[in-house]
Amino acid sequence: MAGEAQDMRADVTIVGCGVAGLYAALNLPRALSVAMLCKEDVASCDSMLAQGGICVMRDYDDYAPWFDDTLRAGHGENRIASVDVMIWESRGIIRDLTCLGVSFDRTPTGDLDYTREGAHSRPRIVHHADVTGREITTTLLARVRELSNVRILEGHPMVDLLEGDGACTGVVCERPGGGHLAIRATDTLMATGGVGGLYERSTNFRSLTGDGCRICAAHGVELEHMDYVQLHPTSLYTTRPGRAFLISESCRGEGAILLDARGERFVDELLPRDMVSEAIRAQMCEDGMPYVRLSFERVAPEVITGHFANIYQRCRDEGYDILREPIPVVPAQHYLMGGIHVDQDSRTTLPHLYAAGETSCNGVHGRNRLASNSLLESLVFSRLAARDIVRRRHAHA
Repeated sequence: MAGEAQDMRADVTIVGCGVAGLYAALNLPRALSVAMLCKEDVASCDSMLAQGGICVMRDYDDYAPWFDDTLRAGHGENRIASVDVMIWESRGIIRDLTCLGVSFDRTPTGDLDYTREGAHSRPRIVHHADVTGREITTTLLARVRELSNVRILEGHPMVDLLEGDGACTGVVCERPGGGHLAIRATDTLMATGGVGGLYERSTNFRSLTGDGCRICAAHGVELEHMDYVQLHPTSLYTTRPGRAFLISESCRGEGAILLDARGERFVDELLPRDMVSEAIRAQMCEDGMPYVRLSFERVAPEVITGHFANIYQRCRDEGYDILREPIPVVPAQHYLMGGIHVDQDSRTTLPHLYAAGETSCNGVHGRNRLASNSLLESLVFSRLAARDIVRRRHAHA
């Protein structure tokens, strides 16, 4: 296939334009040429969809509780070193995002406004209303577009890796007008997202079909825990096809409750996602219904119309007023905890090939992801990949 392709050269190729890919580009030296590939358009990445927020260590005393919460949610199958580095890097990541122009909600005194989600023992999640992912992704994209050394190629889906002398030497992608383009690069980063497009019901964009994992597997690159797929307990129930609309876990963190067909609570809403999803499935079977209901009766109206403005409006568009009535919700595929195996520097088992974000498995999440750890994990480990690329270049200079 590569022999039929036209050629392009770059120092680094990044496949994917979500937060992992964008932040890696921002952390590479301006002297390096960077080619970024996007399967469809830059808006069609799951980073845009993250509602609840991004975790941060509030203070030194929050390290141990957050560490324990992450391992408890992951059923103890987390890679300890990965969890450790994610937590310690969190304050610096939030400061950096703020410097780049990301706007986080603040209290009246100007401090970061923290919220809580399921399986968190305390509030430690910063946010931008209920569209945190869109705020972070669009800001990072704007900063990347300002870089003269980065070229973004939209509508260029990757179809293969290039190899030479036992190492990755770039990728092959389809061109929008037909034919293929071979991008030859010293280093390549996979940031291709998850697998939701393979599922009938998912909160992911349909274009996310595990391309990075599939292509890496074909080249003998090690994958890990591909069966560790997380369901989100609360997507808005509908009979229409297409992407399921997520009802953020932070709604339950702010007091929303789950009700059965009799209008009674049946589960602790702040348990880990897999446990809440299983409780909902069991209740649906008992009730003989294709959904349960989520009530906002315990959430202050100003929080609904303010913090959850996007969710409030989307539900209104679907014919539900969450200020007055509960909404039908059902679990949906949401996140891949497994993926391309990487080490602490985001290196895969193929030299000069890195992976970060949902397509990678660095062990942070274990068997079940703790809410709002994913944006942070993507940013931390994409920056580690960029740093390792630079370090290795200097070592061989």
